[in-house]
Amino acid sequence: MMRRKLFGQSTEAMTFVLHRWDVHEYRRAIAAGIFADQAVELLDGFILDMTPEGPFHAYSDRTIADYLRQTLVGQAYISEAHPVTLSVTSEPEPDIAIVRLPSSRYRNQHPTAEDIFWLIEIADSSLDKDLNQKAEAYAQAGVPEYWVIDLKNQNVQVMLNPQSQRYQSVTEHRIGSLSPQAFPTLQVAVSLLLGEV
Repeated sequence: MMRRKLFGQSTEAMTFVLHRWDVHEYRRAIAAGIFADQAVELLDGFILDMTPEGPFHAYSDRTIADYLRQTLVGQAYISEAHPVTLSVTSEPEPDIAIVRLPSSRYRNQHPTAEDIFWLIEIADSSLDKDLNQKAEAYAQAGVPEYWVIDLKNQNVQVMLNPQSQRYQSVTEHRIGSLSPQAFPTLQVAVSLLLGEV
C-alpha cells in the first residue's frame, strides 16, 4: 500500500491509499471482464491505460515484427503486443518482444524476463511512459536490452546493462544499423525501424 497526500503540502490535505495490484488479482479482474472495453497493462502494481495505436504506429509494428520473424527464423519467437510477466506486480504488453524458442513454452505462461532477448516499444504519444515507467520496470526485471523507437522525433534509443531500476548505457541512433546483443551478426537498419522504408 502507498499513502499519498492530495493538494500538495497543505496541512488540510486528505490522505488516501493506493492499492497495488499483483499479477493474480489483475488476471482475475481481466477474466471477470472488468477491463473488457479497455486496453490496460499492469506496471509496478498499477493498472495503466495503453495508448491507442495510430496507423503509422501499427504499420511500424507490423513491418518490424515481420522483418524480425524472417531474419530470426529458428532463433527466436517474435511476440507482438502480448503480455510478458516481469514480476508479481508487472505484466506489461510491449509492442514487440523477442523471446526464446520454442513458442510452445508459452502455452501455459507468458514469457518471463529470463525468456526475453530484447524488447521494443514504438512510441508516438506514449514516449514519456516508454522512456520512464517502462524503462524502469524492464531494467528492474533484468531485461538485457530495450529499444524505444521514437516516431515523432525520428530516433531509436538503445538501452543496455540494466542495474536496479536503470539502464546504465543509453545511446540514440538516427542512421546506420543496430545489432542486438543476443544476435550480434544481425544488422537492423535504423531507417526500417523509423518507418522510412
